[in-house]
Amino acid sequence: MKFNSDEIASVLQQEIEQFENRIDVREVGTVLEVGDGIARVYGLSGVMAGEMVQFPNDSIGLAFNLEENSVGVIILGDYLTIEEGDEVRALGTLLSVPAGDAVVGRVLDPLGNPLDGKGPVQTDVTRPVEVIAAGVAERQPVTEPLQTGVKAIDAMTPIGRGQRELIIGDRKTGKTAVAIDAILNQKDTGVKCFYVAVGQKDSSVAGIIDALQKHGAMDYTTVIVAGASAPAPLQYIAPYAGTAMAEEFMFNGQHALIVYDDLSKQATAYRQMSLLMRRPPGREAFPGDVFYCHSRLLERSAKLSDELGGGSLTSLPIIETLEGEVSAYIPTNVISITDGQIYLQPDLFFSGVRPAMNAGISVSRVGGAAQIKAMKKVAGGLRLDLAAFRALEAFAQLGTDLDADTQKQLDRGYRMVELLKQPQYQPLSVTEQVLVLYAGTQGYIDDVPVKAVQQWEADFLQFAHDKHSGLLTELADKGELTDEIVTKIKGLIAEFKKTYKPVVEE
Repeated sequence: MKFNSDEIASVLQQEIEQFENRIDVREVGTVLEVGDGIARVYGLSGVMAGEMVQFPNDSIGLAFNLEENSVGVIILGDYLTIEEGDEVRALGTLLSVPAGDAVVGRVLDPLGNPLDGKGPVQTDVTRPVEVIAAGVAERQPVTEPLQTGVKAIDAMTPIGRGQRELIIGDRKTGKTAVAIDAILNQKDTGVKCFYVAVGQKDSSVAGIIDALQKHGAMDYTTVIVAGASAPAPLQYIAPYAGTAMAEEFMFNGQHALIVYDDLSKQATAYRQMSLLMRRPPGREAFPGDVFYCHSRLLERSAKLSDELGGGSLTSLPIIETLEGEVSAYIPTNVISITDGQIYLQPDLFFSGVRPAMNAGISVSRVGGAAQIKAMKKVAGGLRLDLAAFRALEAFAQLGTDLDADTQKQLDRGYRMVELLKQPQYQPLSVTEQVLVLYAGTQGYIDDVPVKAVQQWEADFLQFAHDKHSGLLTELADKGELTDEIVTKIKGLIAEFKKTYKPVVEE
């Protein structure tokens, strides 16, 4: 009987592999102290930063502080049943979350567990929560518009696919409303949307989910919730988890939009964990690396090069200011990371200007590159005109006599402010915006009473859809104002104005 040496070698190889699989080489440590969502663990000398560890109650932790004699672990889940002396096992893996089509339309916690009662997320696709952002060579310039459907934003601070545009303002100034309108406007565009609620009231998040369902937006949206009652570690990782889910679409050549609502709460959660871990506090008691906490998150938004599929991830981070203090630590940090900001002003909001965008301070650093040619043409000088109008309005309040040109500029300004007002959950298509802004900037509404401007706009758009739908289609297809289209728009406005009589409520 002859032995084949290859057969013996393959059997031995198999045995060795199975033997290695049977040996549990994971490290084990012991809980020294636990509380407020963190634990100090003795042992685990080989654990790596960001590595997952497991507690006896099946809670997962992340190695956060690697110290000489112990490891500081943040606990992602229930820490109340963990006790001193409990055994902790290092899992040798990084934290991952489910991704792919299975997460679309779901309400999840930052670990990918369902909160909507629709059962577990059935998918084999997972992505690590923390990854290094794509490098410069792997990106391309932002040129494709991401329409928000909000006239003031698409005209004056346009957002492109792959851009990071900060929404900043005091509480209750309509920051979330702007972001939700942007999500609603992505219907039928193929853009997958992600809404990450950090430290928000559960009732507010429930209201947002309800609005998304009513308008059919949950079909392409994922909501990740780490509410005000969630432990600080979950609030801290929620934005990273949402980004990991969104990146799956970006790296597969698709487009995604993610809203972080809001990063002020994430910074507060990070500060809480850092102080409990005895990390040295810096400015406003935040740890020194809180800038890195946000920059490594927002750098992951990109427009990938064509070689990598040309996918994009656009982010709308939200930051809450206190009493308009834009120069505070976290707001200045995030302003310096993003590609522009939409500043919402409380006094504008309370005077009925919604969205309450301050045209002077708000800016998009991508600008006209993220607009179609038609919009660029009609909205070119709008931002400067509105900023000039605000300064002129303040001057006019002094009661001085104004010359005819200045009065005319003021009257035009009042009508443009009315024209840029927009109710919530009513995003407009880019062609509708172009028609309305053309009428406003070219002086066609100068004879419409200020109080009747919004009604004029609604009736005008209805008239355009009913009688001139071909013009809207042509404008949408060409995307620019040719001489022929301009002539047709002028004819449309003239035809509408013949029949229209504004009704002004006294």
